Amino acid sequence: MAKSDGKSQAKTGGDNVLRQPAEILFAAELEALAKEDKGERPEGWRLSPKAVETYILGGKAAGVAITPKYVGNPRLVQIAIASLATDRALLLIGEPGTAKSWLSEHLTAAISGDSLLMVQGTAGTTEEHIRYTWNYALLLAEGPSPKALVPSPVYRAMEQGQIVRFEEVTRCPAEVQDALITLLSEKVLAIPELGTHVHARRGFSLIGTANTRDRGVNDMSAALKRRFNIVTLPVPDDLETEVKIVQKRVAEIGTQLRLPAPPPAEVAVRRVVQVFQELRKGQTLEGKQKVKPPSGVLSTAEAISLIGNGMALAGHFGSGKVEDRDLAAGLHSAVVKEDAKDVAVWVEYLENIMKKRGKDWELLYKACKELTE
Repeated sequence: MAKSDGKSQAKTGGDNVLRQPAEILFAAELEALAKEDKGERPEGWRLSPKAVETYILGGKAAGVAITPKYVGNPRLVQIAIASLATDRALLLIGEPGTAKSWLSEHLTAAISGDSLLMVQGTAGTTEEHIRYTWNYALLLAEGPSPKALVPSPVYRAMEQGQIVRFEEVTRCPAEVQDALITLLSEKVLAIPELGTHVHARRGFSLIGTANTRDRGVNDMSAALKRRFNIVTLPVPDDLETEVKIVQKRVAEIGTQLRLPAPPPAEVAVRRVVQVFQELRKGQTLEGKQKVKPPSGVLSTAEAISLIGNGMALAGHFGSGKVEDRDLAAGLHSAVVKEDAKDVAVWVEYLENIMKKRGKDWELLYKACKELTE
């Protein structure tokens, strides 16, 4: 049975790959951590839990600076890592843009060395995406055989003793979700057509992610939830933390995508994040004035994307330096993207909040106001 090697596939594209997986992008850091790692490693793990924590939260190893991959409560990261060291699967839940997929990818890269074993949950996901399917030409010619079987990412993770990622579990139909119950409790996958079973090797686990905005779409059953240790990732609550996250990711994305303009100054990032936080919370940061929130989600990930788009605008159609007019386009789109009624919410914020902040905010106010007229 042929097996794909995600790492070799990623290396084939070299520098032309639009987005390298974490284990390739941060290979030097992972190598340094492995070299210095003296801790006990759970069977099947490439690093000890303590080294995985250093990889996620940042530090130093073998003279190499380890960049933080997640900025937030370190205890949540420790709980997530400890869960994966047991026989329990891990479920990361939270609002959109709270780095669930990002943390999932980096945990998998550090522990298994291959973050490409992944199932993307959608309305079209079927049990075959979780279990296996068949090469129907061989199936018709030879009947059921190991040669004709096409393993899913979950199947390969069980067979190889690795971690598999399951993104957006609650986007899948309930009957598809329930296919995970036996896999996670018994750690075995039956193949009745061949009269055999695949037993998970040590090191196998599953990291699921779920968006709290999707509650009511395909809620997880109580039976499935019991198979997970659940960690809730919060939306950054304070301005400084979110600014730090956005600055870090914008710098990384600008380098990866070779954007034609440098990242904006901290003051510009701070203004974008402040607008997002105030509209998200429904009040100004100092708590003195109420604000109508829009219907959409103004997440940290959205702020990162907005500023990245501003860098592209500034480089290709602007002065080469991110200015207020380059950010205004993204702000307008982010706030009013889901409901036409949000235009009124945005205009009210501009007139009652941003305009009254004086000279420092004047250029941004005018650039945003132009797009509403």
